[in-house]
Amino acid sequence: VAGLGNYGLRGTRHSVGMEVLDQLARQLAVAEGWRVDKRCCADVALATAHGLELVLLKPRRFMNLNGLSVASAAEIYSLGPQDIYLVHDDLDKALGKVAIKLGGSARGHNGVQSCISALQSNEMTRLRIGIGRP
Repeated sequence: VAGLGNYGLRGTRHSVGMEVLDQLARQLAVAEGWRVDKRCCADVALATAHGLELVLLKPRRFMNLNGLSVASAAEIYSLGPQDIYLVHDDLDKALGKVAIKLGGSARGHNGVQSCISALQSNEMTRLRIGIGRP
């Protein structure tokens, strides 16, 4: 589960994916387990939920390079694109609205496009968090 955003610009609406991962880590009682993994240039926490092993990932890069971290982590943890969930902002959705999308285009989102390019696939599931237009 990769929370897309601009590392170092926490609290901005475009980094909502990382905020969602922080909340998920708290709910899964692994919030203290975040560690820097230099191999994929990301903060990583491992968790278990409903019998599934999860890798929570917050890339330590700007949005348009998030895919490099996601692809590196996929290789490290032997994950295919179909195993990856991207959590990201969506300008076209009203603030707070949430939608799940399976595959397809990036719809203009630079972080998703970076992941599609780095993984050479568009099969990732996306959790789109509405941030609305300014």
